[in-house]
Amino acid sequence: MSIPAEAAVPDSKLARAVTEFVRDNETELLFNHSSRVYLFGALAGLHRGLRFDRELLYTGAMFHDLGLMPDHSSAAERFEVDGANAARDFLRSHGISEADIYTVWTAIALHTTPGIPAHMHPVVALVTAGVEMDVLGLTYGEYTDVEREAVVSAYPRTENFKEDIIQAFFDGIQHKPDTTFGNVKADVIADKTSGFVKGNFCSVIRSSPWANRKSCACMHHD
Repeated sequence: MSIPAEAAVPDSKLARAVTEFVRDNETELLFNHSSRVYLFGALAGLHRGLRFDRELLYTGAMFHDLGLMPDHSSAAERFEVDGANAARDFLRSHGISEADIYTVWTAIALHTTPGIPAHMHPVVALVTAGVEMDVLGLTYGEYTDVEREAVVSAYPRTENFKEDIIQAFFDGIQHKPDTTFGNVKADVIADKTSGFVKGNFCSVIRSSPWANRKSCACMHHD
């Protein structure tokens, strides 16, 4: 199965520029991950009957982790904001409207904030949907085996993707740990409830339905 035309990477001047920029500025691990985020997000849009702009969705997906890269990482902003700011600057340089830029900025800035993007603009919702599928496998069962195989065949996962992506997150944020402050509600419950165990992002990745070698082509490092 090939990716349906309605979900395929757009063949446009802007999309080609996005691809070139991100390929030149990210690792192969993050480039392939971001490409899968786009495809899983676009497929989710089709599944949900949403109307979405493929160029904007592609830009949001491809830039969503750029803030993990040293050349695009600030000293004090969350990595999500760094990526959103990079996308904003890129889109402005290509004459994209401020309204569309704001949509992409928001999609990137909120992609690690569960429970909110799903209620927002389709591009915002679908960037998060793609991330949650590729990293966490939260909606694994909503895609067919054929769809999953088509996506990972086009953009392979590393043999040890789960550990590789956790390491990439750590490498990108270890110099500014204060920016990871976020879900205070879990801290309140932990403070008041004996035995409460906070949810752990890395544990969710490792326990996701994605197997390192199941239904995927794997790229290998030398």
